[in-house]
Amino acid sequence: MTVTVETLEKLERKITLTLPADVIKNEVESRLKRLARQVKMDGFRPGKVPLNVVAQRYGYSVHYEVMNDKVGEAFAKATNEAQLRVAGQPQITEKEGAPEGEIAFDAVFEVYPEVKIGDLASAEVEKVSSEVSEAAIDRTLDILRKQRRTFAQRGKEDAAQDGDRVTIDFAGKIDGEPFEGGKAEGFQFLVGEGQMLKEFEDAVRGMKAGESKTFPLNFPEDYHGKDVAGKTADFLVTLHKIEAAHLPEVDEAFAKALGVDGGTVEALRADIKKNLEREVKFRVLARNKQAAMDALLSKAELDLPKSVVQAEIDRLIEGARADLKQRGIKDADKAPIPADLFREQAERRVRLGLVVAELVRANDLAAKPEQIEAHIQELAASYEKPEDVVRWYHSDNRRMAEIEAVVIENNVTDHVLAKAKVTDKQVAFDELMGQA
Repeated sequence: MTVTVETLEKLERKITLTLPADVIKNEVESRLKRLARQVKMDGFRPGKVPLNVVAQRYGYSVHYEVMNDKVGEAFAKATNEAQLRVAGQPQITEKEGAPEGEIAFDAVFEVYPEVKIGDLASAEVEKVSSEVSEAAIDRTLDILRKQRRTFAQRGKEDAAQDGDRVTIDFAGKIDGEPFEGGKAEGFQFLVGEGQMLKEFEDAVRGMKAGESKTFPLNFPEDYHGKDVAGKTADFLVTLHKIEAAHLPEVDEAFAKALGVDGGTVEALRADIKKNLEREVKFRVLARNKQAAMDALLSKAELDLPKSVVQAEIDRLIEGARADLKQRGIKDADKAPIPADLFREQAERRVRLGLVVAELVRANDLAAKPEQIEAHIQELAASYEKPEDVVRWYHSDNRRMAEIEAVVIENNVTDHVLAKAKVTDKQVAFDELMGQA
């Protein structure tokens, strides 16, 4: 076999493969003979089917298989000898004008790029930190109280106010016509908690049991119901019942009901703080990891293999279709999703993957077994039975690979932060948790 390698542009290469025709012919004959000993055909005893009959029926498919196998082997050998790291699948076509007794093929493919990472000491990274305040613990307690609140019917003269649960009938019309989803009977919601549009809540707030009211409501332009988005509806609301909420006191009984070891308020607050600190740690790590990766990319130079980017786009599109299917969208697997919708995301993922791989290789940042185990233990610690979670991770190679990838990212983050110009920033708990 003779091989020539040609650079087309940037990462694109072309290899011309030449194979002796006899190699193909002999392998086809060999496989047909083996097939003849196994194949069953009407009118012939097993193993006694004439070779020419087997060749007539199976010759094309066997020839196709042999060509695929031999050309694939030749391509793998040629790229290995040329020390080429192939990215994606090659496009292989038979080439005309080959010398007599030979078959020639052109294989066009991409190679992985050379990744150059500049001086990370000149990269600037903002590293955030945050603390769990007593106010954050208080707000979490309020959430837990609301989850366990009870309701008691108000008096006839009491008006609906924030925190009350109301039972209503409502009917809406747009231009005098009813619309889908615009009518309900015996509907319940909590006033002032954002379960309904603000104009709807404002109209119900202050009403008394037995009262009815008509009011206009402007649906926002970005409302999830596309048929009514940006339109104005007239609603008739009748309020049947108002129930006031009762929140449990934060005492030992409340702590015991939540299953807190020790059953004291102090133990409850300590348990909440521990859980919030764990969440803060992961969110801070995610923010700092993102900043470190951005800094790393800013110092990296490389060309992107188009085939790898396209494969990532295809993967993201399939993920989007799977998400639509899970939501019950009809014919989600056929949904027309433009590739450009995911191109930027795919390019970043491919670029980051190549840069991280090079940094890991050059600085020995691969995940160590003890790091993987420590991360699993940390994830499992928040569950009631940590040992079951640990076994769950260890029982699946795919899950273990995901943990390994996270640990590698953490190692890369630590490496970048150790090298870069780091500015420390204290972030308020509410801002970090997206509550600001």
